[in-house]
Amino acid sequence: MTHTPTMQERPSLDLDLPAQLLTPEGERISDERLDHWAVDLDVDRLRALYRDMAIARRVDAEGVALQRQGQLGLWAPAQGQEAVQIGTARACRADDFLFTSYRELGVLLVREAAPADLVLTWRGEALSTIDPHALHVAPPQIIIGAQTLHAVGYAMGIQRDRSDQVAVAYFGDGATSQGDVNEAMVFAASFGAPVVFVCSNNHWAISEPVSVQAAVPLAARAPGFGIPSLRVDGNDVIASTAAMRWALDHARSGGGPVFLEAVTYRMGPHTTSDDPTRYRPAEELETWRARDPLLRLERHLAAEGAFDEAFRADIESAATQFTSRMRAAAINAVTRPAIEVLDDVYAQPHAGIEEQRAAFASYLAGFASDEGSSQ
Repeated sequence: MTHTPTMQERPSLDLDLPAQLLTPEGERISDERLDHWAVDLDVDRLRALYRDMAIARRVDAEGVALQRQGQLGLWAPAQGQEAVQIGTARACRADDFLFTSYRELGVLLVREAAPADLVLTWRGEALSTIDPHALHVAPPQIIIGAQTLHAVGYAMGIQRDRSDQVAVAYFGDGATSQGDVNEAMVFAASFGAPVVFVCSNNHWAISEPVSVQAAVPLAARAPGFGIPSLRVDGNDVIASTAAMRWALDHARSGGGPVFLEAVTYRMGPHTTSDDPTRYRPAEELETWRARDPLLRLERHLAAEGAFDEAFRADIESAATQFTSRMRAAAINAVTRPAIEVLDDVYAQPHAGIEEQRAAFASYLAGFASDEGSSQ
């Protein structure tokens, strides 16, 4: 059955002003595009969202520290993008299937990924650490934009199963310049697939500003494919949650795909191998610090008398427990024998892999001989 949203349900596309429900100063405001979808976000729910974001920031800081200390090969910081990640993921149903890039730390935390899941791949100990069937999250993609095609394919499978799940694809502004993302939107629109595209516009695709990638707001592209879209303040967790609820309802009710552009900012480097001071003006960074997603919600909760030292201590305790286990998982990781790199290539025995295994085993044995002769 095809669902046609009413005017109240269908947000209009405002190219200049992202939809917002919480100002940087912490003031709760109205936006007719989103009010309908945020009526139940009371103080208790907002405290839970703040807790998620605060823990995500601590976990992110721990990941950076572990990389700097030589325990991880790389880390993709997510500081500043907590609101869009937590808000949209919390809006999803448990059985909705999420397809992320390498930066969606908050999404993995919402789906209860284990501490080891966040570090072992970055340490090079595993190709993927999460169980997609347990978390309903596909292995995070390094290939820019590839996950959008995976999400649309899954969504088309949902249609054939006659289920009411929704697939969600997370990607950054830089990915919108990739053919994969555009091809995914073509298929999604043509087949009316139940998929939500969540684009975190953090303003920088490594060293390339979004102003060079797009002459118009990214949300303006989707209607050209026949996909309704909304530009939302990605540093406002209330607006991010509400916008995602609208998008999910549209897709789940048979309305087809939706595109959300969450306007946010990457506070840190693209990855720990990047130096953003070489291309990003310091003044821009300071401007966005004032729009910090955690700070604005903290101000709002404090004004409501719902933010005290006991609440802060509870978050600190939870974050410390998680990051301690995360650090232990990284430091105590045991590297598998090199030959096991071929173990999980195919689900069933494969003659070609067995030939490669024999050749690789012979290659590794040569190193053992060299070691023995030098003693």
